Amino acid sequence: MAGRAAEPEVIWARPERTGRGPKPAYSRADIAAAAVRIADADGLDAVSMRRVAAEIGCGTMSLYNYVPRKEDLYELMVDLISGEYELSGVPSGDWRADMRDFARQALGIMRRHPWVVRVMSTVYAVSPNALRVLDLVLACLEGLDVPPGTKLELFGMVNGSVMTFVANEQAIAERSRSVPWSAEQEQAVRGAYMMGRVGTGEYPHLAALFAQGMAPPDDPEGTFDRMLTRLLDSFDPKN
Repeated sequence: MAGRAAEPEVIWARPERTGRGPKPAYSRADIAAAAVRIADADGLDAVSMRRVAAEIGCGTMSLYNYVPRKEDLYELMVDLISGEYELSGVPSGDWRADMRDFARQALGIMRRHPWVVRVMSTVYAVSPNALRVLDLVLACLEGLDVPPGTKLELFGMVNGSVMTFVANEQAIAERSRSVPWSAEQEQAVRGAYMMGRVGTGEYPHLAALFAQGMAPPDDPEGTFDRMLTRLLDSFDPKN
């Protein structure tokens, strides 16, 4: 395809459009926005160079002059939604509060754009909005007395934990859509089966857990907050 390099390159280091001709008719933001609209409406598998080209009103081959590979298109999409973070109030002086806010915003973004957990990659960390977010997160963590590399690990683990949490939500929702019964009906049947198995005595530790009145939590928001608290605690040298 036109403009496709055989060596690694960074899409952001390329001109908006390769080849000769008039001033580019479209911006990367236009292309990314079209691709995001398609993915939000119909899922990531619906995103193709042909469909994005049709969405913005150009020929498929012409689009390759702007975006040489589909992987580059994904990078544009991830960067665009990374611009949804509202970080104007940071740093606040409380690194834990700032990281909680960041994680909550990440959760909201990934829920609004569920396709992103399939394409998010550390190789996209050099995009403009990704660099902006990372720089502000590091500013928030200036008050945390740990080595710089540990701060990067904290950022990566928070982001990765949010991705895992959302991916699990998506898997549960996808299963619910694929079966003809409600989630409550399935939970009741599976719960009864599990209690029956626990009652055989083969699983003494589970039996002891349930004997104390313990049950799996059914509070996604509370579970998310507890997960985040434990993660932040693990990086806090005061603990």
